[in-house]
Amino acid sequence: MRENRDRVAVLRGRGALVLAATVSTVLALVLALVVAPPDAVQGEAQRWMYLHVPAAWSAYLCFAVVLLACLPVALRGAVRPLAVARAAAEAGVALTAVTLATGSVWGAQTWGTWWVWDARVTTTVAMGLVYVALLAALALATGHRGRRAAGTVGVLGFVMVPVVHLSVVWWRTLHQPPTVLAPGTGAPIAPVMAWTLGVSVLACTLLTAVVVLARARRVSAQAARRSGAVPDAAAPRLPVAP
Repeated sequence: MRENRDRVAVLRGRGALVLAATVSTVLALVLALVVAPPDAVQGEAQRWMYLHVPAAWSAYLCFAVVLLACLPVALRGAVRPLAVARAAAEAGVALTAVTLATGSVWGAQTWGTWWVWDARVTTTVAMGLVYVALLAALALATGHRGRRAAGTVGVLGFVMVPVVHLSVVWWRTLHQPPTVLAPGTGAPIAPVMAWTLGVSVLACTLLTAVVVLARARRVSAQAARRSGAVPDAAAPRLPVAP
């Protein structure tokens, strides 16, 4: 009976997360495309910020999850966190690609060039490649030592996140300095744009959480089938007496 109640609670939690992600996404779209005014300098092209920045933030968040999941893997060769690490790394790589693509379009409309190998772009590409390497390491990892090696890659790879974020502070670059998380300064952004950006970041974060959790469950179930075990989500339900 308690097992059934726990399962119902989990399903309700998933449903609430999906609902929150859907509502916040709709609200973000309305704010970004209708309510928020165009930028005084960049015009309508500035609206790419409401996708570019949330994608970058969510990629950072995914790689933070990879770091936390890989710590017990690197230290003890743990198995259970591998599904979360893989799911978060996959989402992070995809979001990094979205960040580069939207930045390229935004840059073409604002600066007149699609791609410049400046510090921000170069470090972002390097960060994506580090986590592609992690995914390869996770796929090839066998045994205790292999898992620990892959986990170490996941832990050390997080170093790229602050390098990417601070690249526009440390080096001269075509990319503008941080707008919101600028060290030691206030956010030079109009309140309505700040609210729109905040809602967009929230929506992207919730959508990412939905995708990562669903993918982690799938990876865990696949691993359980390969090992001959039955995952909890696929376990047959026992009849419950009324």
